[in-house]
Amino acid sequence: MTKEQIGTLFKLMLEYIPPTLKIFGFTLLWSIPLGMIVALLKMCKFKPISWLTNIYILIMRGTPLLLQLIVAQYSVPYLLKWEGCPSFIHSLLDGVDIRSASYTFNMLLIAFVLNYAAYFAEIFRGGIEAIPKGQYEAAGALGFSRIQTFFRIILPQVIKRVVPASSNEIITLVKDTSLASAIPYMEIMYIAKKQVPTYASLLPLFMAGVFYFAFATVLTLLFGFIEKKLNYYK
Repeated sequence: MTKEQIGTLFKLMLEYIPPTLKIFGFTLLWSIPLGMIVALLKMCKFKPISWLTNIYILIMRGTPLLLQLIVAQYSVPYLLKWEGCPSFIHSLLDGVDIRSASYTFNMLLIAFVLNYAAYFAEIFRGGIEAIPKGQYEAAGALGFSRIQTFFRIILPQVIKRVVPASSNEIITLVKDTSLASAIPYMEIMYIAKKQVPTYASLLPLFMAGVFYFAFATVLTLLFGFIEKKLNYYK
């Protein structure tokens, strides 16, 4: 490839970095709070809720994310064609424009959020259960309510404990965004694969790999800094 072709390709791929960052950002925005809610539901003493939460986590962690993306993308058209589809679901989905760009992104986001919420839920649950029960009793003796105890005493300790495991999931998310190209969604990996036959070269894939590597490296350094700041026992 000539320098001009490489420059053109670089500019083209820069245009598709924002859609990749959009998947990453919105997935974190929704999956982290949802993961905390799922963790609390799994710890619920009402067994039916705990069982249903366990089934959800098992399905999300036990099936490939790529499969979940494909199911999310094509579920609405198949439900609309299904003769046995309940009327309220059919009426709810009838106004969905499956040809719009927003539809693809929304289905993509639903799959990513549900998948990563399950993983974050297990991380948060482990962090919460690692806190000694004596701290709850001591907080109650000091007059703290259960909500005050959780947000003022327990949650700060949980955050410190779950940062290393959460950072691994977040860095994995950077690489998993490339799976969106299978839908297809116009992001950096999708455009890189499209340019391979155009230029008869693997350089577009290499350039996409450099982006993922650089992004993951920045996050690794960032979480390393956060862990040092939270390491207040030393």
